[in-house]
Amino acid sequence: AQLVASGGGLVQPGGSLRLSCAASGFTFSLYDMSWYRLAPGKERELVAGITSAGGSTNYADFVKGRFTISRDDAKATVSLQMNSLEPEDTANYFCYAKLKTLEYWGQGTQVTVSS
Repeated sequence: AQLVASGGGLVQPGGSLRLSCAASGFTFSLYDMSWYRLAPGKERELVAGITSAGGSTNYADFVKGRFTISRDDAKATVSLQMNSLEPEDTANYFCYAKLKTLEYWGQGTQVTVSS
């Protein structure tokens, strides 16, 4: 199984980025998907999650109203649209797949918000 994230980069405060995570090697549609982030000196934190079939989404308080998670089961991808980015959003973002006791972590994509 593999999760490959892309779309990170350097953006100015107030800007936007769209992250994507491409899955392979497992039945993507059955898995709940999430985005996490890890910043230097901080704990890993959940950013957003979406259940299998996209029935439900959840967001960390610090991104509500700014970020949107979505999935495309036909393409086996999960995306994170990030708007109104702040310097505090600077982190390595990575995706996570879970189905009962099965779980997969992807490698991260770096997001840097700076002027």
